[in-house]
Amino acid sequence: MNRLITPPTSRRRGRAVRAGRPPREFAGEVDTRILDAARRVFLERGLAGASVDEISRLARAGKPTIYARFPNKEALFTAVVMQSIAANIARFEAHTPIGTTLEKRLESMAVNGLRWIMVSDSIRLMRIAIAEASRFPDLATSVFGMGRERAAQAVARLLAEAAQSDELGTLQAFAPERLTSTTQFFHDLVLLPLVIRALFGEKLKRLRAEIGPHVTRSVAFFLAACRHGGVT
Repeated sequence: MNRLITPPTSRRRGRAVRAGRPPREFAGEVDTRILDAARRVFLERGLAGASVDEISRLARAGKPTIYARFPNKEALFTAVVMQSIAANIARFEAHTPIGTTLEKRLESMAVNGLRWIMVSDSIRLMRIAIAEASRFPDLATSVFGMGRERAAQAVARLLAEAAQSDELGTLQAFAPERLTSTTQFFHDLVLLPLVIRALFGEKLKRLRAEIGPHVTRSVAFFLAACRHGGVT
């Protein structure tokens, strides 16, 4: 008898809520579950071997929910990589370099940046993007282009701030109109070499042990070039 007390309209409303889009307050949770599940599947199976069906099961989200957010598997992979890049950039931007000289502050910035980059998930995701470059040429370009642009913005801001509190800030290399070029040189000389070696498969543990000595040498070389006009 108790089953007859519930009006049919109430049951229909309950079904409608379950079948429809998640409430707005849960939308972020759904996005997080999808990206976390996708990361796990991509890292285990690569882009070619991953399936939206498996991601859907792990995320506890229907395929229509996933496709409403990401039009295809490549777009979902790009979102996963950019989430990883964004997390590293956020740490980089929040970092306050330590040291009493510009050289020490630049070393602090570079060491911490490379340590955040040299975690296995970030490098493995970038390796997958490179491996798929022949099938999806725009994928690697967009992933690395966005990551490089965000990193360059963070480096430029920190270089400008560091230079303001040091006599080297009067050098032409740190003038506002030349800061973009100086940032590019810093990125290519200090950050990029270890990242490239990691992408080519060198052991991350060994590379992480080299971060300190590499940064000390390359920052000294970078500042010597700045002092002698070599980056302009």
